Amino acid sequence: MKKNMNSTFPKVFVVILNFNGKNILLDCLTSVFKSDYPNFEIVVVDNNSTDESFEKAKLNFSCSHFIKNDENVGFSKGNNIGIRYALEKFADYIFVLNNDTILEKTTISSLVKTAEKKPLAGIISPLILNPNNEGVWFAGGKIQWRKMKTIHLTKKISDIPYSSEYLSGCAMLIKKDVFKKVGLFDERFFLYYEDADFSLRSKKAGFDLLIDPTITIQHLEQSSSNDSKNYWLVLSGLLFFQIHSSAFWKVWHFFYLLLRKIKNFYNTDIKKDSAALKIRQAYRDFRKLEI
Repeated sequence: MKKNMNSTFPKVFVVILNFNGKNILLDCLTSVFKSDYPNFEIVVVDNNSTDESFEKAKLNFSCSHFIKNDENVGFSKGNNIGIRYALEKFADYIFVLNNDTILEKTTISSLVKTAEKKPLAGIISPLILNPNNEGVWFAGGKIQWRKMKTIHLTKKISDIPYSSEYLSGCAMLIKKDVFKKVGLFDERFFLYYEDADFSLRSKKAGFDLLIDPTITIQHLEQSSSNDSKNYWLVLSGLLFFQIHSSAFWKVWHFFYLLLRKIKNFYNTDIKKDSAALKIRQAYRDFRKLEI
């Protein structure tokens, strides 16, 4: 790994969470190691993969740091394990990065350069492109309080760094001061919405959230199955809006959710839609969460 301990280059730890990334992890690591930034280290945290992706990464990139969990602890807790490790090693920046991404040679150095120029920016994201740079996957995020949804913008709104309501956990360069002030990812979020939650907590603490559209990465989006994805989107969404909604929106959400549950009843009991059973389970499991 290329490293320069010169203090003029802040220390960056790239934290990559892996779960059965056999077809993607090695390409991600290869792209990170090609970075031109002179002072970075990599931490791979594995959520008990069964496809040998973790072992192959250790064999091919032995100078990285590797942590293997005994079970799949989810996105928030898995990343937190790597973040704690990096902070203990005096990281100045944590670059939380999905294992299904491909960096440009200048991605890390450009992100750090932007961060150093923007003292109020706590989290900076590149423009995240689809595979083969065919269109934009994430150019910023908006929160639709009325519909209880978060959405990705797929068109950049400026050619210079601009603010976003939230940033994607796919690629977040985070200053160490953010963790000192707001803590780590909320581990009640097993999958999805943890990035929006962390973003809002950071904004409330006075940090700006920026997209730098001049910096790009590719996202190959290796996601979970549709039924599983829908379950976690609903469960985590319910938690997110319960935590962050104003009193006005909570009243609105009470009636909005009532209509959604009626629709779910129709889909499960009348249409016999098996996918809707996962949604019903998410509603039930939400009641068990400690909020």
